Amino acid sequence: MAVEVRIPTVFRKFTDGQSLVELDAGTVGRVIEELESRYPELKGQIRTGEGQLHRFVNIYVNDEDSRYLEKLETKVSEGDTVSLLPSVAGGDDSPR
Repeated sequence: MAVEVRIPTVFRKFTDGQSLVELDAGTVGRVIEELESRYPELKGQIRTGEGQLHRFVNIYVNDEDSRYLEKLETKVSEGDTVSLLPSVAGGDDSPR
């Protein structure tokens, strides 16, 4: 069952520039495992060494935040879209 995984710009350097990847996976956790298997340089960018999502990475399934569903156990089905959304910080904090 193929799901479409949207890769954000910040992670594309680890996915050979791919912005969209199709994977066969039954849960969000399996999606991540499949991505890390296909693109080993991505390992450690999404999950911690203990296998938990980094707190700055959000994963959406069909526009629903997986943190409010079943987290890594959130089910994905054929035709679903999984979006990886890392938080990006920046800016100038100097006084104006």
